[in-house]
Amino acid sequence: MKKSIYIIIICLLFFNLSIFATDNTKVDWWIIRSKEHATPRINDKLSYKLEDYDAYYTGNTDEKVLYLTFDEGYENGQTSKILDILKANDIHAIFFVTSPYITTNPDLITRMEAEGHMVANHSKNHPSMPKNTNDAAAFTKEFTDVEDKYTAITGKQITKLFRPPMGHYSEKSLELTQQLGYSTLFWSFAYADFDTRNQPDPIKAQQLISDNLHNGAVILLHAVSQTNTDILDSVIKNAKNQGYTFSLWQIDSAKNTAVPADDVVVDETSTSADPAAMIVIPETLSHS
Repeated sequence: MKKSIYIIIICLLFFNLSIFATDNTKVDWWIIRSKEHATPRINDKLSYKLEDYDAYYTGNTDEKVLYLTFDEGYENGQTSKILDILKANDIHAIFFVTSPYITTNPDLITRMEAEGHMVANHSKNHPSMPKNTNDAAAFTKEFTDVEDKYTAITGKQITKLFRPPMGHYSEKSLELTQQLGYSTLFWSFAYADFDTRNQPDPIKAQQLISDNLHNGAVILLHAVSQTNTDILDSVIKNAKNQGYTFSLWQIDSAKNTAVPADDVVVDETSTSADPAAMIVIPETLSHS
């Protein structure tokens, strides 16, 4: 009798734990652009709140502030030019870097740090992070390898800010990222700038960025893009002319400055049926 009760208790305990286990269903980060410089829409079907896991896609939406970010999976000869432009405009940006990037570009990493930019973590091998959640050592290594390589070059600790490769995430991957002391930063603007063999038209790209600036925007640009390099100076000057300022992410006050998805004010005239408005980072993108 006692043995039967014991088995029942164990089964119930296991059942309850399975119910409350964190979901590891892979989700693709996407946005739907809004009109009139309003905050883009995001996935509203999640069963959890991003901010509960220190995950954000906008900064302070009460102010005309922008967060300029660059993803660095590999070097294509543009980053030094980008740094020159940022310096000339007295602007600081956030560079999300991978382990191979740090290893092959120590001079650029040193320059980023020396010139006051924020260098953040983009993983060791650029994997889909939900695939690694069942292997704690492998998941952790994606962070610590970048940390160790950055410290070896700069003598400093990397910023505890993470951008999931390809925009892939799950509730479980966000939870594990948080447990490693990181905040996750997605984006509220991105466009198809990553294919070096098929670059966007500079005039159209500049207009697209300008039209989609909004309070607290986190702008994702790929540093391999020739178009981004060519238009960056104009993009910065245009944003300033619209009254925007640029800021680095405030790690210590992230919960106070980020906007929870449930409180985002969006332009209700925007429609998810418009394919031009919805931006998804595809599976095939290897260096987002």
